[in-house]
Amino acid sequence: MFSGVLTALVTPFKMDGSVDYAALDKLVDFQIDNGVSALVPMGTTGESPTVSHEENLSVVEYVIKRTKGRVPVIAGTGSNSTDEAIRMTKIAKGLGASASLQVAPYYNKPTQEGLYRHFTAVADAVDMPLIVYNIKGRTGVNIETPTLMRMAEHPNIAAVKEASGEISQMMDVLVAKPADFAVLSGDDNLALPLTLLGGKGVISVASNIIPRAMSNMIAAALSGRLDEARASHFKLLPLFKSMFLETNPIPVKYCLSRMGMLEAVWRLPLCPPAASTGKALDAMLKSQGLL
Repeated sequence: MFSGVLTALVTPFKMDGSVDYAALDKLVDFQIDNGVSALVPMGTTGESPTVSHEENLSVVEYVIKRTKGRVPVIAGTGSNSTDEAIRMTKIAKGLGASASLQVAPYYNKPTQEGLYRHFTAVADAVDMPLIVYNIKGRTGVNIETPTLMRMAEHPNIAAVKEASGEISQMMDVLVAKPADFAVLSGDDNLALPLTLLGGKGVISVASNIIPRAMSNMIAAALSGRLDEARASHFKLLPLFKSMFLETNPIPVKYCLSRMGMLEAVWRLPLCPPAASTGKALDAMLKSQGLL
């Protein structure tokens, strides 16, 4: 479940702002048909901060039903409220989620001990695999390696989505981790280096638009086809960089709209990209043969 390319799925919206389930059907099938290992709805890329709890769970349930067991579904049910994270994760398990992505609590900036107690409280309360999501640029707090290793002793804490952006920290985690604990990149541009150092793959933004290419790159890395993996990485690197010309998921949803996969709709405070960004994204899509 925690190996290969796991797509951090976008949430498509209609022009009136409601969830576009018909577009979600297309996105789910597009991902599975092009070889991704798992789907991760309702993470940051899914605009989880601006959907209601009911919408969050509705999207998770819909993705599970549409997937029909073809790949695991890892539900984004994290919160900066431990009680809320437990409640949402329990419901997601009841809906049939295979695992849960748990973001580090944001804004309230817990101590390392608070982080440990938060994640282990969720793991104690819900008997399903959890992925710890470390992204200090969004949450304001870094999960230090000793804290993560304490968490990794819990039988339900199975993996980390490592998006600290610090390759030195990722290497420390890879050296210290238990054998059965998976390390996944949270950044597409670091997916290949991390995988070659001993990681298991990536929870990917870019795979929303290039699922086959991402799956092939990580498969090559995991099987030791280094020249192939490296060539793929450098070919895709301009695309990886373009996904963060503005705040994620603004660029990736713009690209999907240009590819005819969904409407170009975001929920405030996210908004359409600047005209200059749109031109740069169009140029990238053309150079990659996607437009």
